[in-house]
Amino acid sequence: MKENKFETIAIRTQAERTRQREHSVPLYLTSSFTFDSAQQGAAIFNGAQEGNLYSRFSNPNTSEFIQKLCLLSGYEDGVSTSSGMSAVYTSLVAFLEAGDHIVASKNSFGNTLYIVKNIIPKMGVDYTLVEVDDNQAWEKAIQANTKLIYLETPSNPTLKIADLDFISKLCKTHGVLSIVDNCFATPYLQKPSTFGIDLSIHSATKYMDGQGRVLGGVILGTKEHVKKCYEFIRRTGACLSPFNAWILSKSLETLAIRMDRHCENAFTIAQWLQDQGQVHGVTYPFLPTSPQYELAKKQMKLGGGMVAFQLNGGEKAAHHFLNSLQLHSLTANLGDSRSIATHPASTTHSKLSLEDQQAAGINPNFIRLSVGLENVNDLIDDLDQAIKNAKPQ
Repeated sequence: MKENKFETIAIRTQAERTRQREHSVPLYLTSSFTFDSAQQGAAIFNGAQEGNLYSRFSNPNTSEFIQKLCLLSGYEDGVSTSSGMSAVYTSLVAFLEAGDHIVASKNSFGNTLYIVKNIIPKMGVDYTLVEVDDNQAWEKAIQANTKLIYLETPSNPTLKIADLDFISKLCKTHGVLSIVDNCFATPYLQKPSTFGIDLSIHSATKYMDGQGRVLGGVILGTKEHVKKCYEFIRRTGACLSPFNAWILSKSLETLAIRMDRHCENAFTIAQWLQDQGQVHGVTYPFLPTSPQYELAKKQMKLGGGMVAFQLNGGEKAAHHFLNSLQLHSLTANLGDSRSIATHPASTTHSKLSLEDQQAAGINPNFIRLSVGLENVNDLIDDLDQAIKNAKPQ
């Protein structure tokens, strides 16, 4: 039988139809599920029979969401979580114990770095931070007790790219678990499974939802690895609600067409920004001027919906620019149908010290754009007037 393409899988993968013969999958808003007999209840609890017990464990809506993502991502199994950060936290602590060491990218989301630097050390776990695009640093950082490597690619917010083929081979050589946050790329643009990455995680809150409505997270990998994450979530409660799973699964039906438009708009805006005298350091993976252009083209279908740049005039200019925007939203979210401008130094990465921000490439004049689905000329007009207003008088 012919294998269906991404868009068809995203639309046609659904939970089993009920006796009501519904065309759209219903919401299963129930905390628990009944048994036909005491024997069946015992069999489901001890794993001898498959079935839903309790929505903290599984639910038809969360199961459909995960089944769909496994098919789209090329992974064997998966588990959903209450948010992207619960996916990050679970993917780390489900595998770590006192005496372990991890190597993580310093070019990561602020809260991820907080977990690495402030939470897991309390568990007796040591860490080393490296630049996400420095292959020699990754290799040099591995120690005898290194348990896993963790990174984002493209990274948040600097959009640096990791060489997934190199990372995968490095981890396999040393018997180390590889974990990649694939949130910015989504399974449509990048499949870490293709390169042999053990676990791929997502904040489903972002592009998977695509409209800024619900929170959710995902961990995808082998059955063996996902089972460890599932057992942790089952007992600690960071599960995805059926309602959010229903929203997210329906949203995946339009992920491909949305990402095509996000990428088209973002590429156009990145090219335009390069010609603006008040702007420097424009970063977008698919710009031919990018030092990682060839690697990005090798790993990604398109360049994504995120653009980063710096404004001449420092933090004051950045604030003037943000306050002058009329069409772009000012919020810390991303991956929305509505375009968003963010100042990472004072929001998403504000918990980092100034030294750590600069080490991660986040300067006071650094702007992150999540390019939405609006008409790109309207977006450029808004950016143009805001940049002019930010120009020192």
